[in-house]
Amino acid sequence: MTEAKYEDRQNLEFFCWPELAKQFQGLAQLVMIDSGNVSRQLRSELFTMASISGGCQHCQAHGAYTLHLMGVEPERIRDIWTFEQSSAFSEAERAALRLARDGALVPNMVEPGHFADLRKHYSDRQIVEMLAVISLAGWFNRWNNSIATVTDAESLDWAKVNLDTVGWSVGKHAGEAHEQRKKHPRSSDADRIEYD
Repeated sequence: MTEAKYEDRQNLEFFCWPELAKQFQGLAQLVMIDSGNVSRQLRSELFTMASISGGCQHCQAHGAYTLHLMGVEPERIRDIWTFEQSSAFSEAERAALRLARDGALVPNMVEPGHFADLRKHYSDRQIVEMLAVISLAGWFNRWNNSIATVTDAESLDWAKVNLDTVGWSVGKHAGEAHEQRKKHPRSSDADRIEYD
C-alpha cells in the first residue's frame, strides 16, 4: 500500500485568502515583532516551545531559525526542548516556558500555579503578551500541521544541522521541488523568492 501524498497543499495556505492574510499578518506583527513588554527573544522562545508542545515540526523549525537569525546560540535554542533541566534559562524564563508548554497542550494544562509563578517575575501585561504569543502559535501550528506546510529550504537546512540532537525531523513538512520555498519569511536576504 502506498502512502497518500498531500496534493497542491500550497493552494491551502492562509495567504490564499488575501483579506485573512492581511489581518493575520498585522496580528503576527503586533504579537511577535512590535515593541512590547516581553523581549522579542523570549517571545520567539515561547513560540518555539508552544510549537514543540503543539507538535508542529514546521513551526518548530521556523521558531528555532528565527532565534538563530536574532543571534541566539544554537545551544540555547536546543535547550528549549529540555528547558526544565537547562542552566541556560532563569527561573523567570522557565516559568514562562512552562506556560507555553502547558498552554499549547490539548487539553490545556495551565493551572493557577502557573500564574502564581509568573507573577513572581512578570507584570500582568507581560503575561498577557505571553498568552498572545502562545495563542498565535496555536493558530500557526493548527494550520501548518493540518496542511503539512512545506518548510522552506533555509530553515530546513539549519534545523537538520542544529536540531538533530533534540530529535527534530521535518516529517510530513518535506516537499517536492515545486512546493519548496527557498527562504524563511524573516530572512535577511533581500531576494526572498517564495517558490522556485
